[in-house]
Amino acid sequence: MNRVPLTPGGLKKLEDELNNLIKVERPAIIEAIAVARDHGDLSENAEYSSAKEKQSFIEGRIAELEGKIGAAEVIDPTKLSGSRVVFGATVTLVDVDADKEVTYALVGTDEADLDKGLLSTSSPIGRALLGKEEGDEVTVRVPGGERIYEVLKVAFKPISV
Repeated sequence: MNRVPLTPGGLKKLEDELNNLIKVERPAIIEAIAVARDHGDLSENAEYSSAKEKQSFIEGRIAELEGKIGAAEVIDPTKLSGSRVVFGATVTLVDVDADKEVTYALVGTDEADLDKGLLSTSSPIGRALLGKEEGDEVTVRVPGGERIYEVLKVAFKPISV
């Protein structure tokens, strides 16, 4: 089975979502199905159909989360060191064309959130950064064309997901 790299915060986020689905959402949808069933003819009962569809989504998401958590390889960035960009690194870049500085923490797909500065290692920029060091230039093909970034700093610190 393929391992899924996660930060400790990313694992906690998935576990919290799973816990909520199992302890809150699943019982609520079971109750909604029971109430809708009491309304009579199930073949023309929109509430029942909607509740069953939501139940299917919840059960699918539970299975997906259990799979990801079971395959998780937790990587604590605070226990890493070095000068190369790897999963968990916090990287400060300068966009050479725009002369704009940005900082990203490289995380797994499930943790990515650009508004929080969390960049997936599977994104075009994330893939291009892996293995680079301070001072390296990286050319990234993005929807708007090509961007050139220079790696200013590589750090390993706690990541808030």
